[in-house]
Amino acid sequence: MPSSPVRRAWSQLARRRDRLPPAADRALERLKWSARRPPAGLELAPRVNGPAPRLLIGPTNFAGQGRAWARAWGDRGPGTGANWAFSADPKFGYEADYSQPISVNAAPRAFQARQFERVVSQFEAVVIESGRPLFGRLFGYSALAEAEALAAAGLAVAALWHGSDIRLPSQHAAAHALSPYALPALRARAAELEATARRHRRAFGQGRWPQLVSTPDLLDQVAGAAWCPVVVAPEILAAGREARPVLTGGPPRVVHVPSNPLLKGTELIEAPLRRLAEAGRVEYIRAENLPAAEVRRLYARADVVVDQFRLGIYGVAAAEALALGRLVVSDVDQSVRRAVAAGTGLALPIEQAAAADLEARLEAIIADPAPFRELAAAGPAFARAVHSGESSAAALAAALGAGQAASAVGEDQAGRKRGAA
Repeated sequence: MPSSPVRRAWSQLARRRDRLPPAADRALERLKWSARRPPAGLELAPRVNGPAPRLLIGPTNFAGQGRAWARAWGDRGPGTGANWAFSADPKFGYEADYSQPISVNAAPRAFQARQFERVVSQFEAVVIESGRPLFGRLFGYSALAEAEALAAAGLAVAALWHGSDIRLPSQHAAAHALSPYALPALRARAAELEATARRHRRAFGQGRWPQLVSTPDLLDQVAGAAWCPVVVAPEILAAGREARPVLTGGPPRVVHVPSNPLLKGTELIEAPLRRLAEAGRVEYIRAENLPAAEVRRLYARADVVVDQFRLGIYGVAAAEALALGRLVVSDVDQSVRRAVAAGTGLALPIEQAAAADLEARLEAIIADPAPFRELAAAGPAFARAVHSGESSAAALAAALGAGQAASAVGEDQAGRKRGAA
């Protein structure tokens, strides 16, 4: 947005968009995207070769998972997969099969129509991430309208949610005393996320579209959703087979790498970790804004990875630390642990600690490390069983099988419209 007053006005609207009539909401969405300047030298998404059915996942690629799921589908599914991201992440260094600047959404309709035709001609299934549009102004910047058009063209379609795109901050704050969404610093952002999540539920919640979630806590947020586990890269899984044991002598090296300190609860644990470090009980390393590869190298040298203490979940960072055989200490909801056990038959090998108990828990680990070495040693096997991509490919296949039924309905509806014309 061009000026601070306009940005403030937009922020106020963004907190209330779920209460607007659908026509007004669509008009605002068009305004938001069309205000961007399309890039020069537009290039169509490349052609993708390989055996059918070909799967396209896009456009967010959060934590590199779009690409990881596409790879899992290609390695274990019935055909090749690709991911398409509208903003390759220079900060964390996640790779995408194909990326375009997000401003391409404002490109002319003729360009977007060619993009759509290329996708329809190359792919048999599309997974839309985070309710975000793939084809810009062609369908009014509406991911729902795109899903309907893709289904009418005969493609299987599913929706996939990562977290804040579908989680209701109000529900989280009501259920968690330390929820980040209750923090004054995040109050305005929480209101915007609330409106976004409600809009996404309104658009995709009618039961027609198969829904996938990347973390098990979201199963309670999205009715009828299936868990598509995050995928840990094969080289990390391989490294975990030969990882050095943890807690073998000397002060344990404790690592905390918050992607977002407010969400992770860093301020809740910083003081006790500093006290332990100053007393020589631990070696404490905190790092931020590192490329993904650097984070993994730091984890590989850790004894203990402390993850998050506000959200009650576990995600990519914890899964990678488990895969590397590190002792992960985090505050994970019991409902999440039950969902993991129900879905996999395995216990989540993350040591439980609330922020207020972290110092005492680390002292207990230092005093008697043997059982915690065993817990850490269970991490690589858990990661191979749950986060290798096999379970994810199966979840995608099941959802897209259901999505194929939806596409048949779409084709039938389109045929009736053509017949009536």
